[in-house]
Amino acid sequence: MSVVAQIKQSAAEAIKALYNIDIQSDTILVNATKPEFEGDYTIVLFAFVKQLKKSPEALGNEIGSYLQENYPDFYYGFNIIKGFLNLVVADAYWIDFLQKEHANPSFGLLPKTGQKVMVEYSSPNTNKPLHLGHLRNNFLGWSVASVLEAAGYDIVKTCIVNDRGIHICKSMIAWQLFANGATPESTGVKGDHFVGDYYVKFNDAYKKEVEELIASGMSKDDAEKEAPIMKAAQQMLVDWEAGKPEVIELWSNMNSWVYKGFDETYKRIGSNFDKIYYESQTYLLGKDLVETGLNKGVFFQKEDGSVWIDLTSDGLDQKIVRRRDGTSVYMTQDIGLAVHKYEEYKCDQSIYVVGDEQNYHFKVLKLIAQKLGLPSADGIFHLSYGMVELPTGKMKSREGTVVDADDLVDEMVNIAQQKTEELGKVKDFNEDELTGLYDTIGIGALKFFLLRVDPKKKMIFNPEESIDFHGFTGPFIQYTHARIKSILRKESFSGNAQPLVNDRSLLELEKSVINTLEQFPETIQEAAKEHDPSKIAIYIFNLAQVFNSFYTKHSIGNAESEEKKSLRLQLAALTAQTIKRGMNMLGIAVPERM
Repeated sequence: MSVVAQIKQSAAEAIKALYNIDIQSDTILVNATKPEFEGDYTIVLFAFVKQLKKSPEALGNEIGSYLQENYPDFYYGFNIIKGFLNLVVADAYWIDFLQKEHANPSFGLLPKTGQKVMVEYSSPNTNKPLHLGHLRNNFLGWSVASVLEAAGYDIVKTCIVNDRGIHICKSMIAWQLFANGATPESTGVKGDHFVGDYYVKFNDAYKKEVEELIASGMSKDDAEKEAPIMKAAQQMLVDWEAGKPEVIELWSNMNSWVYKGFDETYKRIGSNFDKIYYESQTYLLGKDLVETGLNKGVFFQKEDGSVWIDLTSDGLDQKIVRRRDGTSVYMTQDIGLAVHKYEEYKCDQSIYVVGDEQNYHFKVLKLIAQKLGLPSADGIFHLSYGMVELPTGKMKSREGTVVDADDLVDEMVNIAQQKTEELGKVKDFNEDELTGLYDTIGIGALKFFLLRVDPKKKMIFNPEESIDFHGFTGPFIQYTHARIKSILRKESFSGNAQPLVNDRSLLELEKSVINTLEQFPETIQEAAKEHDPSKIAIYIFNLAQVFNSFYTKHSIGNAESEEKKSLRLQLAALTAQTIKRGMNMLGIAVPERM
C-alpha cells in the first residue's frame, strides 16, 4: 500500500475512533506538503469542518495526536497551518521501504488485472513514408501499451494499414506516367520514400492540368473534375475494385516496396505490432451489420437508397453508413473491424490512437456500436491527441513539405553526435559504441520530447531544444542513469546490502529521493488510468533532478559512515532501476555509460 493510501486509511480510522463517523478513505484529500512547510504529506481538513462541527485547528490537533499515538512507527510528527494538517512520516518507514525494494527487480510493476486491452496505432497510408505526425502516434501508442502492461493488463498491439483507395491509385498512375520502370532497387531510394515521391508528382501534374484547363476557359470546379490524370486515378480505383489483374499486380508491387520501407523505420524507432490489419482485407466488413441495423430500426434508408443513422438526439447529426450504390464507407468498415477484433481477441478495451481531427468519427463509431448492441461497444476508447507542428508551421504531404520520419531520426542522431562531442566525454568509446550511443541519445531525445507533453495538447517540435543535457529532456535523464551506474561500478555494488541498524535517520535530500521513488507505482497507475505517458516522463525527470540535487551535496563513496554508504548505494541502485524502467516504458533506452 502506498504512503498516500496508508495516510488516507489511518485518517479514516482516526475520524471513526474520535468522532464515531464513517468516512470513505478515498474521499480524504492528501497532497504533498508544500516545500515552505515542515512535513511530507498534508491532509486537507476543510471538507470535515461542517460535518464534525469543529474548527480546522481543533480537528488537526485531535487527528494528528491520534495518528502519532496510534501509528508511532509511521508518523514522526505533525503541525497545522490554516486548516491543513501537515504530517511528517518517520525516517524508519522510508528506510524500511528502501531496504525492501532496492533489490526488487519488479519494483513499480502492478499485479495482473485479468483484463486485456488492444492498442491500435500508426495506421499509415501506403502512398507516402511515415512522417513526424506518425512518430508522435507510434511513440504514444507503443508507450501507452507499455504503461498499461506495467499496470497489469494483457496487451495486444495492432495497426490498420490504409492500403487501398484513391490515394494509392494516385501514386500508381504517377508511376505509370513518369517512372519509366524505375524501382526502389534501381534508384537506391527507400521503398516508402520512392512511392511517396510519385504521390507528390501526381499532385504536381494534377495542379498543372487544372491550371491549363482553367486557362482554356473551364471553371475551377469543372477543371478539378475533368483533369485527365485525376480521371485516370479514379478509373484505376474502379479497376482495382473489379480485380483487374494488371492493376492488382502493380498495387501489390508498390505496396510491397512501401512495407519494406515501413519495416526499416519501425525497427529503427522501436515500434512493433502483434497483429497488422489491412484495409484491402477489411473494407467490406460491416456491410452485413448495416442490414442488421436496418432490421432493428437503428438505421434508416433514404429515397435514393443510401442508409443513415440519426444521432441528433445524441447531440450529433445524421451519418451515412452505406452509399446509395451499396458501397461501404469508413464508418461501415470500422464497425465491422471492431466486431472482428473483438471476436479474435475478446479484449475488454480497444484503444484507438488517432489524432483529434477524428474526434467526431469515434464518437459516432461508439454510439453506433452501442445502439447495435455489439459486444465490443463499451470498450471502444479514442485516445485523441494533438497534432505536431514545426516552428515553421503545419506540414502538407501532397506538397512534399512533410518532415519524413527517417530524415528526422537521422537529423536527431547527427545533433546528438555534435552535442556529445562538444562535451568531450566519449574519448574511450570505440566506433561501434559511439554509433550505438548517438542512436540511443538522438532517438531517445526525439521520443522523450514528443511524449513529455499531455497527448491532448498540440505541440511544436524543435530538434535542437530536445537534445539538451541540462534541460527537461531525454539526454538529461540518460546522463543521470549513466552517472549512477558509474558510481555503482566504482563501488562494486552488487545489490546486496546489510540492514541499517545503528543509524536510522535520514538527511532531507536522502528522504526526498526515497519519497520520490515510493511514488513510482502510483504514477504508473495514474498514467495507465489516464492513458498518458507524459506522467511517466515528468516523474522520471523529477526523480533524476532530485537524485542530482542529493548527489551534488552528499558523497556516496566517502559517506560519513559505512551504514550511510550502504543506504546511499541502495538509494542509487533503486533510482537507476526506476529511471531505466520508466524510460523503457517510453520506448527509450538508457546507456550504462556516457
